[in-house]
Amino acid sequence: MSSLQDRIGSSMRAAIVGVGLLAGAADLMAAEPPDTRRPNILFILSDDHSLQTIGAYNTRLSEFCRQQQVTPNIDRLAAEGALFENSFCASSLCSPSRASILTGMFPHVHGVKRLSSPIAAGVWTFPQSMRDAGYETALIGKWHLGNNPAEMGLDYFQYTEGQGGAYWNPDFVGPDGKKQYLGHITHVTTDLGIQWLRQRDSDRPFMLMLHHKAPHRPWMPSSQRYHWLADVDVPEPETLFDDYTGRASPASGQRMRMSDFKMGHDLKVFAPDEFPSPYSRMTRGQRAQWDAYYRPRNEAFARANLTGDDLFRWQYQQYMKDYLRCVKDVDDSVGRMLEFLRETGLEDNTVVIYTSDQGFYNGEHGWFDKRWIYEESVHMPFIIRWPGVVRPGSRPQEMIQNIDYAPTLMQIAGADAPEGIHGRSFLPILQGQTPEDWRSSIYYHYYYDAPDHNVPRHDGIRTGRYTLVNFYTTGEWELFDLENDPHQLRSLHDDPAYASTAAELKEQLQRLRNHYGVPEKDYTPTPAQPTGAAR
Repeated sequence: MSSLQDRIGSSMRAAIVGVGLLAGAADLMAAEPPDTRRPNILFILSDDHSLQTIGAYNTRLSEFCRQQQVTPNIDRLAAEGALFENSFCASSLCSPSRASILTGMFPHVHGVKRLSSPIAAGVWTFPQSMRDAGYETALIGKWHLGNNPAEMGLDYFQYTEGQGGAYWNPDFVGPDGKKQYLGHITHVTTDLGIQWLRQRDSDRPFMLMLHHKAPHRPWMPSSQRYHWLADVDVPEPETLFDDYTGRASPASGQRMRMSDFKMGHDLKVFAPDEFPSPYSRMTRGQRAQWDAYYRPRNEAFARANLTGDDLFRWQYQQYMKDYLRCVKDVDDSVGRMLEFLRETGLEDNTVVIYTSDQGFYNGEHGWFDKRWIYEESVHMPFIIRWPGVVRPGSRPQEMIQNIDYAPTLMQIAGADAPEGIHGRSFLPILQGQTPEDWRSSIYYHYYYDAPDHNVPRHDGIRTGRYTLVNFYTTGEWELFDLENDPHQLRSLHDDPAYASTAAELKEQLQRLRNHYGVPEKDYTPTPAQPTGAAR
């Protein structure tokens, strides 16, 4: 397969980040959609929702989630549509992932390598072209990009600033400025979404992006969830007490173990009179409900005086229960949106998508957060229902990435994305016709080496069987055989028995770098840098 640069030429590559491509996107060639009516699109994006905590995925916590009814509405969506088993992100961090979803490009082109950065000037985004194609477009919820949403082709927006705003009584920024809303952010986001759907132009198809903050840190659920799961134990992962032997130094140098939690901010353990900022926006009534659950729990914790492994296990349980409570709130929102579509007669001609901006660690390897190319982090849920087109209960195995969302959505809308973007429409896969030249490996690149979690920059590839990682700032490599080591506990990069495999994968990695036009400076080895004290 020829490289992307070979196919589009240097002049077209320059146009990817130039106004010429943006202007030309308005003249997109129409592609005949499967239905003569152009479907509406409801794109629901949560934040940091792992595959492990969706009942429909057959992962570590799926059975527990089904038993506890954590995600019945998301599970229903999967039963009525398609669930992609192998959906991956291009870079496992909020802002870069969201930019890839909007542009169909990797970070080295769209320019968002860190948190809250703007998409580079002139880079194409799909809402603009969707509006040009006749859709009414809206975004409600978390944005986390440095651009004004109005510049991205959105007819309407109500977005939260930064990491997604406060969980309680959040501020939303709309065309008329900032306004505070009373209530839990998941409920408010859903209310605003339904309100927009009721007021939209019914003569035009719509594309609504409903972006939830939850279940992002610090995992503050709504009040009706406080006591839910209080009397059950969340199953522990086999790798909860991982010692990180057998891998490159970054695994032990990170700062994302549950022992790195902030006891007040993350685990809600604080003195009775303390009022940390995440709680300062609560009304007296909301705080009273909060204290009715968390204060007795904290008093019991103080009496137990836990240390060592017992403390670590307690931290895991409290983290996971609050995380799952936030997931349950999001699932309730999905149910409300599905019910609204049914009640208003929009169900049969609306494509509903549920995804997240990346995966997340739920105690695996003793971790929370994301960032790595490793399995729990790089996987993204992707579930899509399209009545009459997508076969109910189907589970495609093909590898897709968030760079593919934009061209797929454009083709669903009956239009094409511009030539030269990195992503590719997987609409044929949804219709049961996988292209012969569909990818067999994915490229990944993480750029944000901030000290808060101390995960160094790295790139790599993930094939059907192997993960190859290049920590180019430390000069180290890792190779994992997922068939024999699904938990990625032992790197085989230096194992002579895997020498030929490592060499072949490095060639594949370089071909993908060339294919996507990744600048050599982005992965050139640099002198080793400290990654933190090994544990």
